[in-house]
Amino acid sequence: MSVSFRARRRLGAFDYEAEFLAQDEIVVLFGHSGAGKSVTLQLIAGLMRPDDGVILIDGRPVFHSAEMINLPAQERGVGYVVQDLALFPHLTVAENVSFGMRGDLSRAQRSSRVRELLTRLGLDGFEGRKPRTLSGGQQQRVALARALARESRVLLLDEPFSALDDTLRATLRRELLRLREELGLTVLFVTHDLREAHLLADKLAVFDEGRLLQFGTRDDVFRRPVSRRVAELTGVTNLWSGQVVAREGSQLRIFVEGAIIAAPWNADSPAPTPGADVDLVVRAERINIRRDYFDQIPGRNVIQAEIIEEYAYGASHTLRFQPVTAGPVLEVEIAARPYEVLGIATRKSFTLELMPEDVHVIARS
Repeated sequence: MSVSFRARRRLGAFDYEAEFLAQDEIVVLFGHSGAGKSVTLQLIAGLMRPDDGVILIDGRPVFHSAEMINLPAQERGVGYVVQDLALFPHLTVAENVSFGMRGDLSRAQRSSRVRELLTRLGLDGFEGRKPRTLSGGQQQRVALARALARESRVLLLDEPFSALDDTLRATLRRELLRLREELGLTVLFVTHDLREAHLLADKLAVFDEGRLLQFGTRDDVFRRPVSRRVAELTGVTNLWSGQVVAREGSQLRIFVEGAIIAAPWNADSPAPTPGADVDLVVRAERINIRRDYFDQIPGRNVIQAEIIEEYAYGASHTLRFQPVTAGPVLEVEIAARPYEVLGIATRKSFTLELMPEDVHVIARS
């Protein structure tokens, strides 16, 4: 099942524009509140009309501005779960789930489908319960069952887990991943939670002020942002301004706060020439910490540095390093076990090594 999407919409002072293809995968729409994520779902679901564009669901046009096609929401064949769930409080669980089913189904068929969905979502025996008697996680499962009741394989989820505690959120993320595999779903999932985006996304769509800034695989977007703004939105803490001083084939040497950092140029466009201003991106978890002193390690960037700040987050530590001589302040993320093995709690000076392939260069426009 696929969703091919291209749309523009003027919303007051807000100009929305995006284009992407989702196919048998989880696409996470990520960005700050008001960036255009929920607008995307509403346009696909038929709750909002684009000014211009084409929306195809499994190759069938549900909206086509040039051909004057605009199918109503109930004919688009998508399941939609909004943040507040919108369960009907006066209906039972079974009645909520069956509410959106096709009208041509018999009573026996509707009952069988409800039982199947409730079993799949761990809600056996809850058919006669009212929403107010359920926990938050159970209500979420009912909302998912109702969205799937149309037998659609396109699921639109608008921050569905944001009101739940961490344990429930983790459980429901696993449930969603299981459902996607079992039912062959295409899922568009809205979140502004960076961790949630990283856990769920096969593809990541980064929105800002109504524009889709980058669309690609999760790792590609996180490690190779196309712009400084995408790097900022996706939580890059090692984001430095530099200047190219030399180029050797596809390898660049870049001056950053007194240090020279080597990095490859992987883009299809021509590499920046010496003298060009660039931005460098290194994710905090990609920097290695070594106890031994090295003047240099062939093929790697080496910086002698001392810890100036340290924060513990459960099973991981975030360390900020100041270079001893020259170079930018570096932030490093390290798991608890290597933190203990390296004896970081009892010393401050270390060798940091940055593999050139972990340094991403963004050309300034």
